[in-house]
Amino acid sequence: MLETAAMIRTLTLATTLLVAAACARESAPPHRETAGRPHPSILLVTLDTTRADAIGPEAKGITTPAFDRLAQNGLRFRHAYATVPETLPSHVSMMTGLYPAAHGVHDNARYLAPEHSLVAEKLKAAGYTTAAFVSGYPLQRSFGLARGFDVYDDEFAATRNERSAAETTERALAWLGQPNDGPLFVWVHYFDPHHPYEPPEPFRTPHAKTPYLGEVAAMDAEMGRLIDAFRARRRDAAIIVAGDHGEALGEHGEAQHGHLLYEGVMRVPLAMAGPGVRAGVIDTPVSTRRIFHTILDWAGLGGENSLRHPMPEVVLGEAMKPFLYYGWQPQVMAVDGRWKTIRAGRIEVYDIVADPAESRDLAAQAPLSRAVRQSLLDYPLPAEGETKAAAVTDEDRRRLASLGYITSETKPVIRAGAPRPRDMIHLFDLLDRASQHFAAGDFPRAIPLLERILEADPYNLMAALRLAAAHSALRNDRQAMAAFERARTIAPESADVQHYLAVHLLSRGAWERAAPLLESVLAKNPGRLPTMEALATVREKQGRYSEAVELLQRVIAAGAPSGEQLVRLGSLAMEAGNTAVAIDAFERARAVLGGKFRNDLELGVLYLAARRFDDARAALDRVPPDHPAWAMALFKRAQVSVLLRESDRRERIERARRHADSTTRDLIARERLFQR
Repeated sequence: MLETAAMIRTLTLATTLLVAAACARESAPPHRETAGRPHPSILLVTLDTTRADAIGPEAKGITTPAFDRLAQNGLRFRHAYATVPETLPSHVSMMTGLYPAAHGVHDNARYLAPEHSLVAEKLKAAGYTTAAFVSGYPLQRSFGLARGFDVYDDEFAATRNERSAAETTERALAWLGQPNDGPLFVWVHYFDPHHPYEPPEPFRTPHAKTPYLGEVAAMDAEMGRLIDAFRARRRDAAIIVAGDHGEALGEHGEAQHGHLLYEGVMRVPLAMAGPGVRAGVIDTPVSTRRIFHTILDWAGLGGENSLRHPMPEVVLGEAMKPFLYYGWQPQVMAVDGRWKTIRAGRIEVYDIVADPAESRDLAAQAPLSRAVRQSLLDYPLPAEGETKAAAVTDEDRRRLASLGYITSETKPVIRAGAPRPRDMIHLFDLLDRASQHFAAGDFPRAIPLLERILEADPYNLMAALRLAAAHSALRNDRQAMAAFERARTIAPESADVQHYLAVHLLSRGAWERAAPLLESVLAKNPGRLPTMEALATVREKQGRYSEAVELLQRVIAAGAPSGEQLVRLGSLAMEAGNTAVAIDAFERARAVLGGKFRNDLELGVLYLAARRFDDARAALDRVPPDHPAWAMALFKRAQVSVLLRESDRRERIERARRHADSTTRDLIARERLFQR
């Protein structure tokens, strides 16, 4: 990018006075009343990373009075199952009523396509006022769940990965305190039990040896406050509380969640109370995707598949993360009565009533129904183009990785002899630690871990690609190119490989070699933001500033941009001679950066070009004397002073002359405004 003074000189010489297709969504029927009674206000509370045996009557070593009260006075489901052991896809299932194979979101950092209607959209169309308060970065609005909500409070996501249950409860209570006479649909999401486990007092000390349970206890206390307040304001309240997935806590070799399909991560707490709900306990296995149908039932929009009247069914679930990122066997589960079947290369069967720890595989003798066998055979695997990656930046990827989540747009590689995830548990810790070091930019510590992973699992694309990127960052070019070649051998069509190889070449100045790689990636996935940003750099180096501006505008329009991104857009727009876009970008950057904004000179020059003289004066007066282009700032300020006919305009002209440099000296001499 050109230097500041040169950019401003370009704009000075160019000015004569020196001065935004989605599929149609299914429409919901209008809000109605039945038997003269309005439909209830509905509160949905989702508990991130919460095991079924960590809260409520089954919990040991912890008291959870809020969930206990709801379970005692309402209906509790002893065998409720998440659809995926990851935050975003599990919530998408709850909000759409669909399995991931239908809605297409198999992991975090994906985008829910607009053709899939959300429960909030249906309730809003039926006359409900809707609001959501989420607590974890994987649910930020750019991933697609904000549709239909009048309020979608994820404000913390601009600077943090999560906020506490206490913070989220306060935001929800403040909103509930506002006047509103119509029916409400409120979704509150708590993220606290997610790793790392850092419970606040007074829950930290009693759970010093079990901090995970301390997080659950703290969350339960806040949930109690929320439910009490909701019921106080809405006596007709319908309430449903569910976990999005559990936490393995070392069971079956898994420390956290996402890799396997065993009870610790898939069986979740689920309880509800409200109109038409009889108190009791249900042993019939149910899927949390039926929360969608239950909410519609309460709202008078159809009672089919509602948990108010649960019907036996084969409950399905999946864990595709190892398949998508490591090339391991895809995993699908089916629960039918007391039998749980997992298909991952081969079949495993467990009697979850007699053996809840899933310690005895009964595949050799267990009776599997035709429905179970057919469900497992027919369950679709993720396919290229089935779902779009969300509009995530490299910063988004780093933040998700810091939470233990990885993201990729690589086409799933189905290969003969792919390992079963259960047989690879010895790599889970290595994968997690390598991911954390990589996300933190600690490449010297990530590299030996990635090499150990590839030694044990030679076709692990994610490890090969990260090894290449790590060596590239450390400028180990020979090792980087060797790792890139290895990654290309594993997945020749991988968009990830092409993107990171292009970034490597670009960082070495080989932008002409990077350009066709970036263009190829965008041809396959036009919404990939990091690739757009990289191609914008190429276009800048090619002098194609208007194209660079267009690319950056698409990036910024996709989410909450950083101040640095906005500054870059402003600078490129100046080069392209697009004053309006440049002003807007710099103004937004100043709002984001506050006192860290360092582009008042550029903004002042742009205001001057747009004949916004008062704004130009204010911006130029903010330029500090230690600015490297202070002489240019004085020159421009003198121009503004003459145009505004300020009383001290002569003094400002003389000051500009005294502090002139090689750039401004000739400009001052030729400035007609000064010669008047």
